[in-house]
Amino acid sequence: MAEAENTSGGLAGFNLKEPRMARFQWGQPVMTLVDLLNDGSYPDLAETALLAAAGTRGEVVNVGVIEESGQPVYLVEFADGKVVGVLEEELAPV
Repeated sequence: MAEAENTSGGLAGFNLKEPRMARFQWGQPVMTLVDLLNDGSYPDLAETALLAAAGTRGEVVNVGVIEESGQPVYLVEFADGKVVGVLEEELAPV
């Protein structure tokens, strides 16, 4: 996959990759392959707190892209109401 260098605006100098096709879609049931821990970005929980244990089922509620890498990232809602950003390699279809 070719890298495209962005020379416009505030991101000048960053090497941005083209987005990969998302493997999972909105509304798709998924399960976690690993324990998901708080990286400090989930409010009201301690850093490293368990957000979802491996094997927890959820539903994709949004799909985005990490601009720098072109990697898909998924917002997954779990039964306990938590909505967590999850990388593709951390999920499997149900």
